[in-house]
Amino acid sequence: MSGHLYVVAAPSGAGKTTLVRLLLERQADIQLSISNTTRSPRPGEQNGREYHFTTVDDFRGMISRGEFLEWAEVHGNFYGTSKKWIADRLAEGRDVLLEIDWQGAQQVRKLFPEAIGIFILPPSMAELERRLTGRGTDAAEVIARRLAAAQAEMRHVGEFDYVIINNQLEEALADLLAVVRASRLRQAAQAARHAELFTRLI
Repeated sequence: MSGHLYVVAAPSGAGKTTLVRLLLERQADIQLSISNTTRSPRPGEQNGREYHFTTVDDFRGMISRGEFLEWAEVHGNFYGTSKKWIADRLAEGRDVLLEIDWQGAQQVRKLFPEAIGIFILPPSMAELERRLTGRGTDAAEVIARRLAAAQAEMRHVGEFDYVIINNQLEEALADLLAVVRASRLRQAAQAARHAELFTRLI
């Protein structure tokens, strides 16, 4: 039985990380894929928990060996997802969630066309700027770059299966849970999960 692969993307500041964290708290059977990155850890981050932190040279070596399902350069740093780890989890029937950008999502769809794409949008550009400024972690020029990048990223919303507008957090979380629930109720998924019952009834 093959598990579901959920691909969640959003511009910086849309609330993707918070929504994914809350989803995983309520759906413990979904495994979060931990990406490799060349960026420096932020305060409180641990290697192997938020990311696998690595050097640029090591990352380039992994690219040359074809070890990534997807990889991209974002804001001057590299991010990548282990191809083998994802394939192994899905083969075991486990559901996996990828928290990546639209470029990574495009690469994932080439190898896993059945992946379920979910894009998170902010309610407005003004609110997006407020959230980015409120973090207090980035300089003004960094925020300006992130806002410009966000507008470019949001133009790819049409490449995703589902779109969630994160205006009220609890409502957005309910929408995200609904996508997961609906995907698990598809006929093929139910037939695989309940093969014995289907055999008896049909």
